[in-house]
Amino acid sequence: MEGALTARDRVGVQDFVLLENYNSEAAFIENLRRRFRENLIYTYIGSVLVSMNPYKELEIYSKQQMDRYRGVSFYEISPHIYALSDNTYRAMRTERKDQCILISGESGAGKTEASKKILLYYAVTCPTNDHMAALGDRLLQSNPVLEAFGNAKTLRNDNSSRFGKYMDVQFDFRGAPVGGHILNYLLEKSRVVHQNHGERNFHIFYQLLDGGEDDQLNTLNLERNPQNYRYLVKGNCPRVSSISDKNNWKVVMKALPVIGFTEEEKLLNIIASVLHLGNTQFGEGEEGETYITTEISNLARLLGVDGSALREALTHKKLTAKGEEMITPLNFEQAEAARDALAKAVYGRTFTWLVEKINQSLALKVHKGSSVIGLLDIYGFEVLQHNSFEQFCINYCNEKLQQLFIELTLRSEQEEYETEGIAWETVQYFDNKIICDLIEEKHKGIISILDEECLRPGETCDVSFLEKLEDTVGGHPHFVTHKLANGKTRRVMSREEFRLLHYAGEVNYNVNGFLDKNNDLLNRNLKEVMCQSDNQILSHCFRREEVIDQKRPEMAATQFKNSLMKLTEILRSKEPSYVRCIKPNDAKQPGRFDEVLVRHQVKYLGLMENLRVRRAGFAYRRRFEAFLQRYKPLCPETWPNWHGRLADGVLTLVKHLGYKDEEYKLGRSKIFIRFPKTLFNTEDALEAKKAVLVFIRACVYIYIVIVIQSGWRGMKARRRAKRRRQAADLIRRFIKGFIYRHGEYGPENDYFLDHVRYSFLKNLRKNLPKSVLDKSWPTPPPSLDEASEHLQRLHMRNMVTKYCWRVQPEWKKQMMQKVVASEIFKDQKDSYPQSVGKLFLDSRLDIALSSLSDGMCVLHITREDNKQKGDLLLHCSHSIELVTKLAMMANKTSNVNINPGSIQFTVARGKEGIIDFVRGAELKVTKGRRGHLLVVSQRLL
Repeated sequence: MEGALTARDRVGVQDFVLLENYNSEAAFIENLRRRFRENLIYTYIGSVLVSMNPYKELEIYSKQQMDRYRGVSFYEISPHIYALSDNTYRAMRTERKDQCILISGESGAGKTEASKKILLYYAVTCPTNDHMAALGDRLLQSNPVLEAFGNAKTLRNDNSSRFGKYMDVQFDFRGAPVGGHILNYLLEKSRVVHQNHGERNFHIFYQLLDGGEDDQLNTLNLERNPQNYRYLVKGNCPRVSSISDKNNWKVVMKALPVIGFTEEEKLLNIIASVLHLGNTQFGEGEEGETYITTEISNLARLLGVDGSALREALTHKKLTAKGEEMITPLNFEQAEAARDALAKAVYGRTFTWLVEKINQSLALKVHKGSSVIGLLDIYGFEVLQHNSFEQFCINYCNEKLQQLFIELTLRSEQEEYETEGIAWETVQYFDNKIICDLIEEKHKGIISILDEECLRPGETCDVSFLEKLEDTVGGHPHFVTHKLANGKTRRVMSREEFRLLHYAGEVNYNVNGFLDKNNDLLNRNLKEVMCQSDNQILSHCFRREEVIDQKRPEMAATQFKNSLMKLTEILRSKEPSYVRCIKPNDAKQPGRFDEVLVRHQVKYLGLMENLRVRRAGFAYRRRFEAFLQRYKPLCPETWPNWHGRLADGVLTLVKHLGYKDEEYKLGRSKIFIRFPKTLFNTEDALEAKKAVLVFIRACVYIYIVIVIQSGWRGMKARRRAKRRRQAADLIRRFIKGFIYRHGEYGPENDYFLDHVRYSFLKNLRKNLPKSVLDKSWPTPPPSLDEASEHLQRLHMRNMVTKYCWRVQPEWKKQMMQKVVASEIFKDQKDSYPQSVGKLFLDSRLDIALSSLSDGMCVLHITREDNKQKGDLLLHCSHSIELVTKLAMMANKTSNVNINPGSIQFTVARGKEGIIDFVRGAELKVTKGRRGHLLVVSQRLL
């Protein structure tokens, strides 16, 4: 409402609170019709957004449109899903309170598309970085995956969500999306094994058959024709003109890696196994025993289980009586039911696993300072030609959401007036708590009766459940059966039906299948087989604890009731916003407006009640500080600031604007305005005032700029003059110091002498000698001669110390040898100077001995040329002592070689000689054969 009047009344009214005849349902419908014809699909009821499904693409969802609504007050421009998205986002950031957006409406009204638009808006407009961009991509890519596995074509919608979804999007302190979490509710598993005529199974089956690669289908033993699979032919609708299964398959395959999925093969095995399960056929023997007539080896391979165990589990069941297990055969009908139960369990649990997998990819890593916006996209109210257990649960869910809507919107609306101390006319509305109690009340409600009948020993059936209902709740005003109805109603009701008078209208439910669907049990031996699966997904879905745990799990309806209770608690903890989706016709045709259908939806969505509440009291309310802050320019006493009590400031403002007493009320903390027109006139006055304020503000800015410029220029001029004075003083001191440079240190020359000393030390730092052999040193000024000598000595000592630290042990050893050689040979031998620069190598000397008792030793000396004499041969009776001392002195203990047979040595001119060692009676050295020197060693006793 806080916006200009531009184009406000061009096509109907864009906020229903502006309707003159707001109590007229016909006026309400006509306003919807006028706007729908002009493709204006969004209309407000205060803060509630009403959305009509156009059944065509509209050019209102571009990036430019997102920017147009970003940061703009909710009512300033035309209604849009982006306006509600942005308002919710800003409320989360400014109020630091979690928000939720409840999207409701019939199947086909556009709920899923609305949630996609909201997610896309946050992904595009919120602050982001590379990590957050990847998260936003995962949030968006989770949609096609969930739609493929959880959506199906129904009679009313080609892409109907057959499960409920609540998604939390988590934001950090900067408002950037950092995580997400999805809760799923009541997947319609019965669709896996049966579909009504004109409907299809879940999209993923048709996508796989139409879009899968040939190699994939061959591996899965599948054919492209859906008509070849019993689970896909029940609805006789393999193709849908509005759906491209092949293209959607590509989208899903592209989305799976984005959400972190790497187990594509295992997932496809499960999808294919469901199709093969549907084609598993049974036969009946002469004695009534049931057996499988089709080959199941491929089915067992896809499920990752033992084939014989699977065959046994599909035709027999395991019972426990008095602690003993018994295995009994199944009849034909029971075997088919077990097969279908396994197919539903495999698909349903895989879907739950898939949601968990998506949640892992969306998980928030850091929890500090995070806020949440929740999105509820759950199935709308359903009234089909044949309504069963699924429709009962779906419509019960809508009853609970309607009850929550009443509680959070209508009732809270009245409570707000009471809190603010303002009297207003009470609005009468239908409270559907009576219907919710009929369904969920403990021990007396329909769900409790259904559970009791499922658990009751003895013969039970769906008809006995209906009879139990008649006995227990037969007198309830919102419950009717054929037996309890009058003659007119009996003509349109079957004997197997009961009727509930929902807030949205009457619905007949056929009880056939209620008990089986509520039991939703899988034979124990089938669970045992599935627990042994080597498919990682199935082994995760079928836990061994299920087989061990003897406790009976809760029934399906009770599980759903409990999950709804938790959902309502989640929604109550957040600030709600509402999107009410309406479908204009059942034929999905653009431009067609079915008034009867629209009126029905307006009724069960509670839109008229919401409008009456808004108009019966006050259409607009704002806290004093917000109202005063926005409109204070309109009153001289409140502009530019009001320093008194806020309530007094608001009262001063509205009196100046000429509000009449019947147009407004002041509460304890808020102002309430009865008529929207009053607020719109105030907005128009503000728009007119803005032009004057802009001009005044511009003049003030110009004056401030001039003052700042003049001050800045003066400051710069003063700084320049100061720097010039300082430079002149410095030059004078330098010149005077130079004149008195040879005098004693004093005020006349201190600056000059300090400068000279500083310059010398700075120059010295850059030109220090780099080596101990470098004797150069800069010439110091006379006043630093002594200090220069000390510095030179210290620097030389420092270089020597560093040099010594760098000397390695091997190099130190060389230096010690050079010192000893200098003491012995310096000035004593002419060749000494030439040896100083050469390294003493350890490789110049080796010692060789035989292993016998002779005294022969060979000193191997490295020769420089061929003219040099050969190795030195020594004979000593104390060879061990000689070699030991030589080795120690030469540090050659590792270079002593003991040879048992012979030793090679070098003769003069590079020739090689050989000494052979043998044992004999006496010691002698002779010339042996082949020119070898023969040494005979005496034997020792």
